[in-house]
Amino acid sequence: MKYFVYIVLCSDNTLYTGITTDVDRRINEHNGNDKGAKYTKMRQPVRLIYSAKFDNRSTASKEEFRIKRLTKKQKELLIKKNIKKYDRSF
Repeated sequence: MKYFVYIVLCSDNTLYTGITTDVDRRINEHNGNDKGAKYTKMRQPVRLIYSAKFDNRSTASKEEFRIKRLTKKQKELLIKKNIKKYDRSF
């Protein structure tokens, strides 16, 4: 099974990082479903701005932890390097 680490841009301009096996489903959950994260419930809508695929949960979890420890500026640089996939610029 493939795992994805993703970052969404919340309506209050904050960033949320998570892990999932299905990015589209997870974004939909963040945008109105009861299964969305508590953090994103009050910050809807959220928009996907970064994702990366991993072969296993362990590697993806390590990357999620690494990204969560970055400053917002560092996260923005990571996103900017991969911006071709998304329509948000920093």
